[in-house]
Formats: sequence, C-alpha cells, structure tokens
Amino acid sequence: MSLQSPETPEFDIKNFLNTLTRRPGVYRMLDARSEVIYIGKAKNLKKRVASYFGTKDVSPKQQVMVAHIRSVEVTVTHTEGEALLLESQLIKRHKPRYNICLRDDKSYPYIYVSSHQDYPRIGFHRGAKNQKGRYFGPYPSAGAVRESLKLLQKIFPVRQCEDSMFKHRSRPCLQYQIKRCTGPCVGLDSVEHYRRQVEHTMMFLQGDGSRIIAELVEDMDQAASRLEFEKAAGFRDQIATLRQVLEKQYVHGERGDLDIIACASRGGLACVQMVYVRKGQHIGDKTFFPNLPEDSEAATVLEAFIPQYYLEREIPREILVSHSPENRDLLESVLEMRGGVRICISTPLRGSRLKWLELAMHNAENSLNTRFANKQGLHARFFSLKEELGLAEVPKRLECFDISHTQGDQTVASCVVFDQDGPVNSAYRCFNIAGITRGDDYAAMAQAVKRRFKRIQAGECVKPDILFIDGGKGQINAVSEVLEELEIADILVVGVSKGPARKSGMEQFYCAGDTHPITMAPDAPARLLIQHIRDEAHRFAITGHRQRRARNKKRSVLEDVAGLGPKRRQLLLKQFGGLQEIRRAGVEALSGVEGISRQLAQRIYDTFHG
Repeated sequence: MSLQSPETPEFDIKNFLNTLTRRPGVYRMLDARSEVIYIGKAKNLKKRVASYFGTKDVSPKQQVMVAHIRSVEVTVTHTEGEALLLESQLIKRHKPRYNICLRDDKSYPYIYVSSHQDYPRIGFHRGAKNQKGRYFGPYPSAGAVRESLKLLQKIFPVRQCEDSMFKHRSRPCLQYQIKRCTGPCVGLDSVEHYRRQVEHTMMFLQGDGSRIIAELVEDMDQAASRLEFEKAAGFRDQIATLRQVLEKQYVHGERGDLDIIACASRGGLACVQMVYVRKGQHIGDKTFFPNLPEDSEAATVLEAFIPQYYLEREIPREILVSHSPENRDLLESVLEMRGGVRICISTPLRGSRLKWLELAMHNAENSLNTRFANKQGLHARFFSLKEELGLAEVPKRLECFDISHTQGDQTVASCVVFDQDGPVNSAYRCFNIAGITRGDDYAAMAQAVKRRFKRIQAGECVKPDILFIDGGKGQINAVSEVLEELEIADILVVGVSKGPARKSGMEQFYCAGDTHPITMAPDAPARLLIQHIRDEAHRFAITGHRQRRARNKKRSVLEDVAGLGPKRRQLLLKQFGGLQEIRRAGVEALSGVEGISRQLAQRIYDTFHG
C-alpha cells in the first residue's frame, strides 16, 4: 500500500491516513528518489504513522526526516512480533539512513570435529555446515577459534592437519615430536585410544571439564596401580594443564550459555560490546559500531541491535544487557519464537554477573572513545578539504583511482571510496583493463573511469563529490574527456602527482582545467586525507594486479590454443612429458600424437614460436 503524488512535493498525509489500517505491521518511508529512508514497526499502523506528522512532541530528527518523506509503504502482519521480525529483515536489506543498522554480514566461525572418521581431525570452519561431523560454536571471531585450537592442542593430542596430508604421511610430523599429536597417520596410536582423546576434546568443548578430570584421575590411578608410572605421570600433567585452562576459561558462577551486551552511546556514535559465554566458558568478545541517527540512546540502540543480530544466529537462553529495551517482553517472545526455547533478557544485575557487565561496559566506553577521537579527526580533515579546495559544502563522498601493471601486462585499475566515516570497503572495485596499448596509463585510467561512471549513471553506485586520480595533467585530461563524453559536469576532478622531488608528503594537487597546482600547507589536515585515500587506492590496485598475475601464472599456455581441449592437452603432456618438450617439438612430431591434426599441430607450434 503506498501513495505518492508527483504534482506536489509534500506528502499528503491526510488522504493516506484515511485508508490506512489499524492492524499491526511494518511501514517504509521513501524520499523523492523512492529510496527507503526509514523503516518501523507498529502495533497500530494508523496511530504510529500519524504520530510522525503531528505538531507536538516531534523531535528535530523526526522533523528533518519527515521533510524528506514523499511516500509511505506498509505491510500488514498478524502480530506485533511478526512485525518486529520483518522490520529487522528489511532494515538489514535496505540499511535506511534514519534507522539504527547493524553492519555485520560475515558468517561466524566454528570448531569442526570430523567425528565420523576413525581418526577424526579438529579444525577451523566457516560457512555452510554440510560436512559430516560435529560443529561447536559459533565463536565471535577467527582469532577466538584459533586460540581455542591452540589450547586444545596443549591438552588433547588430536590431529589438526588436513585429510590430504594425513593420508600421505610416511613418517610422523613435528607435532608428534613435540607431543601435540599421537601419530595416527603412521599407525603409532590405536583407534580406541585416539577416539578417547577425541571424546574428551568434544566434552571440553561442551563444557564438561570436571567430568574429563574425573575420568583422567581414574585413568591415572589405574596406571599407577599397574606400576606404569610414566603413563600415570602423563595423565597427571594432562590434568594439571586442564585445570589451569579451565580456571582461566570459566566464568565464575556460570555453567550455561549466555551473551553479555553492553552499549555506550554519545555524539551520534554508538558502540555495542558483546561477551560470549558457552557452557560456562568465556569464548571471546566482539565490538560493533552500528550506523545510527543522531541522539540515539543506548536503550534504543540495543532494542534495534538485538533482533537484527539474532535474526540468523543461534540464540543463548539468557542475554544480559546494560540497558533495558523498552519492549523487552516483545523481544523475548520474538527471540523465543526464533530459537524454539524460552529466552530471558536480564537487567539489572548483581554479584559476579554485574562485574562481567561492568567490564563489558568499560570496554564499550573505551572503544567508543577511540572511535570518537578518530571520527573527530576524520571530520576535521573533510572540513579542511572543503577549505583548501574552496568548496561551498563539506564533501560527503570521495573516490580515488589508481593503475597497476608489470611492464604493461595484467593492467588493473582500482577504485576506492571514502565517506565521512572513513573507507567504505564494500564499495571498492577493481577493473581488469583490456584492449589498450601496453603501458598506456592514460587509456587505462579513462577506461576504468568510464566503466565506473556508466554504472553510476545506471543507478548501481552513488556518485562521488570529488574524484581523485593518482597522476598528473595527462591522467586528469583523459578522465575529464570521459566525464564530458558521459555528460557529467558536477564532479570535481583532482589529480595527485608525486611532484618534482617524488617524495611522500611533497605531492602536488591539480584540479581539472588549472595550469598551476593547488597551494596547500604541508601540515594541512586535507593533505593527510588525500594521501590516505591515494595510498589506499595504490594498495588496492597492487593487490588486484598481483591476484590477476597469480591467476595467469596458473594458466597453461596450451589453454590458449583454439581447438585443443582438456583431453588433448593431457594426452600431449603425457606423450612429451611436459611443456618444455612440447615447446621443442616440431609440427611433424606434434601431429604424430593421436587426435592432433596437422592444422592443430601448426597452431600449437605457432603458440610457442609465433
């Protein structure tokens, strides 16, 4: 359901409300470009939408947002809980400007145990869980998984090598020498003894540390009674190491699964600190900086963060929070519906739980202070850029292009994007350049910019305020011609050249059409911003070029021969023993191979000698 009047710039709220239902659902507010700027849920759609357009108790933020509204779309749901889930899904998809948005698309890592094998391996896993075996997690980061794997290797000598290495060993590796593995790859351990170590590993990951110790104590006593004192000493050392690790890992007083979420917010920035406890063990923590509109309070941030975060993740039975969300009961019921078990969001706290929450809160405040200082510095650089270039407004989006190649081969152009929060990594792009004269950087730059701005014209990308080019007047002229051809005239093009001394910090900056460089102080904050984006473009271009070069190295010369398929290539290599011998062979020798005609043999010969 939507309403949009092209004749009047303002939204006709009265006519819209006359047809709007009072049932629960989700509403989406759109601007003049039909972009979603805000998404909300409501128990009563008509009452909630009408509240934005009232004259009383409307915040300045709402007034600014309402001024941009040109249409409203709604989706009716059965319950308010369904509306909350749909709202979280839509916010993650559209990332509206005036919503609190969680920026976290990465899948979480697990510890994987191939328990179906005779000699299972334990290792790192990220992605779909489609292999046979057991998965433990999720863990907050790859670092947390690797740290856990290191601990496990000290306690339980279970292999962590890949199956391909395990199957082809003829003698034990270094891990066996340092007593981190029992050498099952070469038959130095029995299946029964090895699987017991694997079972203890899985018990540890499930939080049954005390049960493992009890079993190891019994094994130690039995070994001592049989006068196998060396074996008993091994159990003793294993128990001591396990006790030491459990003492560090366990959260005092906890034996279950819970997440601790603390939020600090001020000055348009928010930091959410999460601490993960699984089976009573602290398995790590993670920091989030969600996108949010100005003046969002910590409780509001958590209310938006929690459903978005747990939408596609496993939910613990209890969540400890620093600020109580306004609709806590609704959140608990929705999470219970998602997780299939009763979920409790707890606050306020006391005792050891309060100490853990205070520690999480301290980390959130510390991370926010660091981020706030960095953001203030970045904003100062953007403002300095406005002053140095004589712009009417502070630029919001910058792009920079650079070229990388090796003597004209495998040319790659990079495009990096910065906004007022810093690098926008998701908007970075690499362009493989083709169809130009080798080493022609002007043509390469022109091709990359043309391809990029055609996509901008098609609405696939956001147009920048300033376009930086790594190069001098030649590159600027090439880019200016492309923009003129595409009829794009409202973008400032700035070239960044190394200058006569070709030293870092002594760069010269040219605007399109100017004959003299821009005068800019060596310590100007704008200079640091330009150097940052130029260096990032240079790094990204080199990375893309190296990847392209590596791919080409893996490609066989024979793949470029028309009519020579995989089977014939394999037959040639078998007959001649390698590329070197094929290169030395004449047309007659090549055509003597079954399936290779004289014409094909000539093409193969020309590939190496033409």
